[in-house]
Amino acid sequence: MTKLANLPSEIKQYLIVTGNYWAFTLTDGALRMLVVLHFHGLGYSPIEIAMLFLFYEIFGVVTNLVGGWLGARVGLNRTMNIGLGMQVIALSMLLVPNEWLTVVWVMAAQALSGIAKDLNKMSAKSAIKTLVPAGAESKLYQWVAILTGSKNALKGVGFFLGGALLSLFGFQVAILIMALALLLVWIFSVVSLKSEMGKATAKPKFTEIFSKSSTINYLSAARLFLFSARDVWFVVALPVYLASQFNWDHWYVGGFLATWVIGYGAVQSFAPYFTGKKQGKVPDGKSAFVWAGILAIIPGLIALALVSDWHSQTVLIGGLLIFGGLFAVNSSMHSYLIVSYADQDGVSLDVGFYYMANAMGRLIGTLLSGWVFQQYGLEACLWISSGFIALAAVISLKIPQHQPMTQKTNR
Repeated sequence: MTKLANLPSEIKQYLIVTGNYWAFTLTDGALRMLVVLHFHGLGYSPIEIAMLFLFYEIFGVVTNLVGGWLGARVGLNRTMNIGLGMQVIALSMLLVPNEWLTVVWVMAAQALSGIAKDLNKMSAKSAIKTLVPAGAESKLYQWVAILTGSKNALKGVGFFLGGALLSLFGFQVAILIMALALLLVWIFSVVSLKSEMGKATAKPKFTEIFSKSSTINYLSAARLFLFSARDVWFVVALPVYLASQFNWDHWYVGGFLATWVIGYGAVQSFAPYFTGKKQGKVPDGKSAFVWAGILAIIPGLIALALVSDWHSQTVLIGGLLIFGGLFAVNSSMHSYLIVSYADQDGVSLDVGFYYMANAMGRLIGTLLSGWVFQQYGLEACLWISSGFIALAAVISLKIPQHQPMTQKTNR
């Protein structure tokens, strides 16, 4: 504790922000697994279970826009704490008796959880910009990569945690344990986070939620296609394909995907070392183009193997692992670029707009994943994925082709 007290202020604030993000992410991943398994046990159909998460994704689009504006006006400590508090409320909503757990009620709880998640994520990513000295781009990249990668690894751990809690304690007690634990985190955060973090010098108007920076707009468009490309085959098509074509049971499918997410997060954390950190380099638009171009090839190769029925299972699993590693590097670079290019004064406005595009990409990918897979199969989902990534690569050419520097954008 003495060593922690002697740390520089920005390090302590970074650790608190990261700890908050970790705690939230664990409950977010665990809650998703709890809801899927519990409501499957109650007899809900797959479509009904999918509907439970619809508002979770839709509200992410709105929350990132409004949340970025709110963070610039009231401070990122408040938006992060609001997110933590809302997650406690969302969890508490599920403590009612089973007969009250209607589709509408659970959708409302999931909507609240989705809002909470995006407030928390936007606040955590934006806060790093305020804690790293201007011009320290290598440190900024490393801190963003650690935060992003650890979050995704912990989300995978959360999948396992949800299953374990459900097996050991049942749905109600598992939810209560998570709600109480997160409540303690929320109390600590309210007391510990700086009140001025991320607050803009001049309070922005609501009309300023849309970025006027061309760099932010191009980066956001690339992010939209990048995450649409992942979710168009990963969210619905892949789990159903693994279960129906390879005869994997639900636990095997869930365990494999959870492990994939953990590995994906680990690669994200080390992305700076794969992209030139040892040579003192940080990513720019050219880096985003090159890495996206490489990634675009992978889904197409998997699709060709599936169409020709050439070692389908081996190629799909191996391809998924390669895709995960390359996608993790792309995602980590993008996460750094938005924080680097965001306006220092009111950083959450740009970050919120960017993650609105991220949420829109997830929503588009999720919707396409179910429809395209049902109509045309996994191969079509993979071809669309390659096309979307290629678009992300082309758009990345519009991002400045030089090392990002802290800059003032004109709103």
